[in-house]
Amino acid sequence: MNDCNCDFTPMEQVLKEDIRQVITVLQNSLDEMGKENYCLLGNFENVKDKFSDIEVKAATFYLNCYLAPYTDKYPEISICAQKLSNKRHGGLIVIQREDSLSSLIQPGITINAELTHSLLESIFYPGNPLHDGAVLVNQNHIKSAANVLPLTNKSIGDQKKLGTRHRAAIGLSEQSDALVLVISEETGRVSFALNGELYPISI
Repeated sequence: MNDCNCDFTPMEQVLKEDIRQVITVLQNSLDEMGKENYCLLGNFENVKDKFSDIEVKAATFYLNCYLAPYTDKYPEISICAQKLSNKRHGGLIVIQREDSLSSLIQPGITINAELTHSLLESIFYPGNPLHDGAVLVNQNHIKSAANVLPLTNKSIGDQKKLGTRHRAAIGLSEQSDALVLVISEETGRVSFALNGELYPISI
């Protein structure tokens, strides 16, 4: 599980085509600006939505590539995230990579079980005593649950609006190479934190 053989070519082709479409919309807007009663606002909204779609597509692809060398259980993690998202159950999943996390995480309850989506879902089920903390995944196993992560000190822009799970995901990724998957219980949105940045994905 130490070699990542991601072929970025297909994703690059998709992104290039999506970006060309955005350029076309912007060029058409430029051409139409001189016409009477022409309003740019609708096109700006379309461009903004398209850029959001491009970001989600790229982040989803890269997430798989980032996880592949460290766990064979990406499909299980993906199924869990999708089900948590659909039910609006919050979740926080840490995938350990090269860095040791023992000095960064306040340990919770030891699990030491093979990773399955059903086990992950049960941990994050509302009312479960373990559901508020983070699950730690090492290779193909759930090592522990109800772990406490360091919170980010970022207070720039939208970071002020982030909940505790998102701030914890960013906080750990600022101090290690861990990848942290977070599911919002308010919106159902799924994101991952890596290197101190948060990326929305489509599951």
